[in-house]
Amino acid sequence: MAGIYIHIPFCKQACHYCDFHFSTSLKKKNEMILALKTEIILRKEELQNQVVETIYFGGGTPSLLTNDEIQEIINSVYSNYHVVENPEITFEANPDDMIVERIQELAHSPVNRLSIGIQSFFEQDLKLMNRAHNVNEAKSCLQEATKYFDNISIDLIYGIPNATNQQWLDNIETALSYGVPHVSCYAMTVEPKTALESFIKKGIVQDVDDEAAQEQFHLLIDKLETEGFIHYELSNFGKPNYFSKNNTAYWQGKTYLGIGPSAHSFNGQQRGWNIRNNSKYIKALQDNQLPIEWETLTKTDRYNEYVMTGLRTIWGVSLSKVEAEFGISYKKYLLEQANKYIEQHLLYIDNNQLLVTKKGKFLSDGIASDLFKINL
Repeated sequence: MAGIYIHIPFCKQACHYCDFHFSTSLKKKNEMILALKTEIILRKEELQNQVVETIYFGGGTPSLLTNDEIQEIINSVYSNYHVVENPEITFEANPDDMIVERIQELAHSPVNRLSIGIQSFFEQDLKLMNRAHNVNEAKSCLQEATKYFDNISIDLIYGIPNATNQQWLDNIETALSYGVPHVSCYAMTVEPKTALESFIKKGIVQDVDDEAAQEQFHLLIDKLETEGFIHYELSNFGKPNYFSKNNTAYWQGKTYLGIGPSAHSFNGQQRGWNIRNNSKYIKALQDNQLPIEWETLTKTDRYNEYVMTGLRTIWGVSLSKVEAEFGISYKKYLLEQANKYIEQHLLYIDNNQLLVTKKGKFLSDGIASDLFKINL
């Protein structure tokens, strides 16, 4: 089984915290859609007859495309790949684009999962982040979307400067009031060369507080687990049968194609990434050239990636798999490095799986990096 990720590189405006690739100009939208369809065709042999079980429209802001344009891209996938009978087709959307008519149109399209970028239900947070929507649009969007879609995920951000624990709990409560079965929550991070970084350096915005973010992270876990959500990945919570199939495939090391500028791909042995420039991407595809670079992963690279992704999930890192795929020396190294974290009750071993404790979850990326092996 494999997945296809399609990057739509357009946004109405730049969020202050975002470092993803996008353009606020839609002048080349038609050319971009043609280029995306061309890349889909040119790369159809890469999956080597694997079946596509997920299609994911990310960005950027996919909801800036019309339903007809989305349908064109989906048709191109179906025409060139073997797709399972009922694939998970996820569509990222911003609340301001999701008026009633648009939601109804999407409900009659092949899209069967919405991922809605709410981020916060407080106006001051949305203004700080420079989001294009307001609180009323967020609530109206969810009220209508839940009438037509069963499988909905919403994004929320915690650790926002000056946001109190009570405000964060209010955000969670508001999200739960709409009955959505999946929530993705991310800590506010200060990415290089973003407006947020500039504002913090100039003293316009208070810096993020890691301790406050960690406290809100644990409040999140306690609240959602009480409500029947499973914390199946560091940033993701789902009711049973509502885990993201697309993201789960990524964390479990399955093959995926990344279509569009800046999109990444993985085939088990190699990682590829498309050029991060709309004009150059379009020009290459007009010449029937793939604007992608590939890196062949060493055994150590693959081990490190498995440790990083595995520790973020409820499935953990299989010691048996480490030994079978990488050798006894890698397993021995992993256990030696993990020992101090086991003693600190940040990691534990259960049924031959290395897992992160509740106490260690917020620190899992840092712990994973300390378990990496270095190519000498």
